[in-house]
Amino acid sequence: MFENLQDKLNNAFRTLKGKDRISDINVAATTKEVRKALVDADVNFKVAKEITDRIREKAIDRKILISVEPGQMFVKIVQEELTELMGGNAEGINIKGDPAVILIAGLQGSGKTTFSGKLASLLKKQGRQVLLTACDVYRPAAIDQLKVLGEQIGVEVYSEPENKNAVSIAQNAVSHAKKSGKKIVIVDTAGRLAVDEVMMKEVEDIKTSVKPSEILFVVDSMTGQDAVNTAKTFNERLDFDGVVLTKLDGDARGGAALSIRQVVEKPIKYISTGEKMEALDSFYPDRMASRILGMGDVISLVERAQQAFDEDEAKRINAKMRQNKFDFDDFLGQLQQIKKMGNVKDLIGMIPGMGSAIKNLDIDNESFKPIEAIIQSMTKKERENPDIIDGSRKKRIAAGSGTTILQVNNLIKQFDEMRKMMKKMNTMQAAGKLGKAMRR
Repeated sequence: MFENLQDKLNNAFRTLKGKDRISDINVAATTKEVRKALVDADVNFKVAKEITDRIREKAIDRKILISVEPGQMFVKIVQEELTELMGGNAEGINIKGDPAVILIAGLQGSGKTTFSGKLASLLKKQGRQVLLTACDVYRPAAIDQLKVLGEQIGVEVYSEPENKNAVSIAQNAVSHAKKSGKKIVIVDTAGRLAVDEVMMKEVEDIKTSVKPSEILFVVDSMTGQDAVNTAKTFNERLDFDGVVLTKLDGDARGGAALSIRQVVEKPIKYISTGEKMEALDSFYPDRMASRILGMGDVISLVERAQQAFDEDEAKRINAKMRQNKFDFDDFLGQLQQIKKMGNVKDLIGMIPGMGSAIKNLDIDNESFKPIEAIIQSMTKKERENPDIIDGSRKKRIAAGSGTTILQVNNLIKQFDEMRKMMKKMNTMQAAGKLGKAMRR
């Protein structure tokens, strides 16, 4: 989402490249370009002006260390201001009460129902007992969608298909949660294509009746400044506690993500990318600022990996690698784990310096399908012993997977090279341990 903004900011920073000091003139030129980049990204004009004015003041006042170039210092100042613009510090959700009630609000199509499922999945992984509640009485598909998500993540969904009173459904869900020992109730409310009085009154009544400890406003990041205006309207009526930005993996300018915090004065608490239940992250302003500036986000990448990878499985794979017994079954399992982490392009973009390198590459999780098909077309014996795969076996595997012999050859070659690299690393580690022992 922030690729265009990232490019324009990098172009702005080039104004200072090669300069030996920061001056009023080069700072003015650079901040002008930064402001233009922010406005082009659909950041509120008033917000863009305020942030660039602060950047200019800081840049002129900031002393440049001998070891730091003016351009680097300016990037650091922009990072600080972007972080502050988006809230400064991360803020978690407030879970109080028995049960605690989390009310989800927003327009139709913003991703409320999918987010409700993602949040339930996240809380369940934390060991909490969760109940999802379907309170969209106008769109039958919303109830069905929530039930499908609930089944997928193993969370109970409370619904009353014949009841058209969303307030009573929410109240009954809280009563059901108390009886069944559920500690958190997530209430998915109805939305409209635009703000209207009926919707606002209904969600206000639900708030009054179940007294949620947390109200989250879900906003589609791709709607730009319309998202900010809608957030203001909802906040005036609901006084919500935080914002959820969905569809951050979409192709949009992303200005809403930068200016919504400043305009409604409420923290962004979660960001969502893609449809997978695992594609939900707590919002960290400093990490997002780093990603916008092309510095990556290694911490979030590690956290996603920790959530997706099973510790016992990781130990088993590590042991097989050390014994040079890593096979295609293990490789396939690792691919499945990586897919759980979210969109591949988004993950690579979290690696410092990789954002601009992959922006024009067309890569996604669908890229794994030919590889998976090839491995699944192998017999168990072939997956365990890739060396036995000869020409006739390759021909059969290619036909069974709907790929070509060339693709099969390439995968086997790459896999063989990976195993050789693992073997070399094991040899080096063993030599290092032997050397240590001899020195003692």
